[in-house]
Amino acid sequence: MTTPPAPFPPRLHVLLASNAPLGLVLRRGPSKQVATIHWDRHNDAFEVGQWLKGRIYERRSDLSPDGKYFLYFAMNGQWESEARGSWTAISRAPYLKALALFPKGNGWHGGGLWTGKRTYWLNDGYGHGVLRSTTEVQRDLAYSPPQLYGGECPGVYYPRLLRDGWTLRERIQVAKWKDVFIFEKWVAHGWALRKLAHAEVDAPPGKGVYWDEHELLHRASGETIACPDWEWAELDGKRLVWAAGGKLWAARLKGDGLMGQRELFDFRGMVFAPLRAPY
Repeated sequence: MTTPPAPFPPRLHVLLASNAPLGLVLRRGPSKQVATIHWDRHNDAFEVGQWLKGRIYERRSDLSPDGKYFLYFAMNGQWESEARGSWTAISRAPYLKALALFPKGNGWHGGGLWTGKRTYWLNDGYGHGVLRSTTEVQRDLAYSPPQLYGGECPGVYYPRLLRDGWTLRERIQVAKWKDVFIFEKWVAHGWALRKLAHAEVDAPPGKGVYWDEHELLHRASGETIACPDWEWAELDGKRLVWAAGGKLWAARLKGDGLMGQRELFDFRGMVFAPLRAPY
């Protein structure tokens, strides 16, 4: 008897507020279910916001600088609904209930970026409708990304990385439909965190068209520490935080490498539950 392959752990992507010790974890799994989880980075406490039966495109989403608002692009394929099957929304984090709702109807563009505490850029592309609006936040009509990376996830994700202190070091075109963008961020003690952002049609099993891998590079010695299991990683104050195997982890970087590694939260056992936003 052939043993069935082990299921892939849930995919994790995290958005960090730049001006507050808050974060939003996007937990995807199974493929058409996603949960939003509030992360208090001051005490590493986690609380579920809401679930969606559909897909949130984490690389076209953003968290406001104070962590209070979530801008996201989602799809559930219900093309005859008032949201037209795909939409951009703005909610009060960590919830998904829309304060502003912009029906899209296709998978091109969508989502956006926060340009200030209460101002946002809408990645309009082929255009959104307006189903619901709010005065709590304002659309920034003057902003446009400093460089264009196409009409899908990199068009929002790469400008977000650059805004958040990453440096684009290199673009490698491996094949016609396979690119790797190498981003780098200084950490501490001579170490830099490198993010290899892949865009490819034939991705490895368990990966999407867009996926990241990570490594640590010591600039003086040239030593490299491969981190093949890290699907997301970022600098959080003086510590490094990352997602691997359906869990969130943290450690400090010293001269010899990672020190004091610890598990912050295990997201593997979560199951869908209908939850209401408290507004």
